[in-house]
Amino acid sequence: MEKDYEEMMEEFDDMDADIEAKKVLIEEAKQIDESQDWNAVSRTINDLKRRWKKIHYSDSVYEDQLRDEFEGIIDKFYAKRDELYDENKKLKEQLIEKAKEVSESDQWKEATETVKDLMEEWKKIGTAGRQTDDELWDRFNEARQKFYDRKHDHWKAMNDRFSEVKDIKKDLIEKAKALQDSDQWKATSDKYRDLMDEWKSAGSAGREYEDALWQSFCEARQVFYDRRNEHFEQLHARQEENYEKKKQLVQHAGLIAGTASYTRENTETMKNLSVQWKEIGSCGRDKENEIWTSFRTKMDDYFDGLRAFNDQKHEDWLERMKDTIAHKNEQIANQKRQIQRLNDDMNGLVSESDLGDMEQEIQQKEKFISQLEKEIEDIESKINEG
Repeated sequence: MEKDYEEMMEEFDDMDADIEAKKVLIEEAKQIDESQDWNAVSRTINDLKRRWKKIHYSDSVYEDQLRDEFEGIIDKFYAKRDELYDENKKLKEQLIEKAKEVSESDQWKEATETVKDLMEEWKKIGTAGRQTDDELWDRFNEARQKFYDRKHDHWKAMNDRFSEVKDIKKDLIEKAKALQDSDQWKATSDKYRDLMDEWKSAGSAGREYEDALWQSFCEARQVFYDRRNEHFEQLHARQEENYEKKKQLVQHAGLIAGTASYTRENTETMKNLSVQWKEIGSCGRDKENEIWTSFRTKMDDYFDGLRAFNDQKHEDWLERMKDTIAHKNEQIANQKRQIQRLNDDMNGLVSESDLGDMEQEIQQKEKFISQLEKEIEDIESKINEG
């Protein structure tokens, strides 16, 4: 009887130990980190299940409750796994559709990068389940392979074209060399642009030859461009020198115009500045109009002033001539009055000697009047000519 009691107590102790062990496994199951990848979670769950099975099962309501709790926790993880599988399946199906779309592309470089990117995305997506993964991978890989097969066929055809393009570009290089020594800067530049257009239109001669051909073509063109650059550098230097010379002419013209002194010397100097301007040469399109406008303004200021000065000078001379004519007419009138008085006196009682003197005086006055009238006529003639 005592032995049966001891065995029963040992059995109860074993049951308690089993229950505690199962509680520990339940707590471990609750502590599983869901943020881990599913493979790690799966290994942990399998380990817990294996350890659970090793624990003796006693047919009791409480142990059934523990089992249900443990399996419920595990089932939640499997449910989340299934959700993850479904999500991963959808993501992979999206990549498959993108791969199918890009497999039809003729933009080889961009499409190749896209296919590579899709592959990298595929690797980052977790599993959708082994069987599903295999089926999805076959579909994805089929789309990729279709693109790579088309790309291979394309480049095979391109290789046949490379030889033809190589000959075309060699001919363009020879044409570029033939133009190197030309001094027809604009016309030759246009021809080089045409050669460049032909080069671009020809397409690629293939990676093996393209770089070397391009370098030869550029070197042939560069000989001309270096000569052209040197020519225009010298031209620009001359134009800059001309610009400085013309600025000095503008300054000189401005100083003379600013004096408002319209002497013969100043006028000759201004005319000489115009002659010098023409002899200097161009400053270049960008600066020529601006500096010419400044120079023309100074010249206009001076010669407009000169015209106004001459007009005023002429007006003053004309006024003086009119005053002179008026004065001479007054002299004529005065002489005529004196002649009239002498004639009146001659009708009076005068001696014969006085009469002779008076006649002589009248003749002198008439001669003076004729002289004055001639002077007036000359003045009026000058006025009409002016």
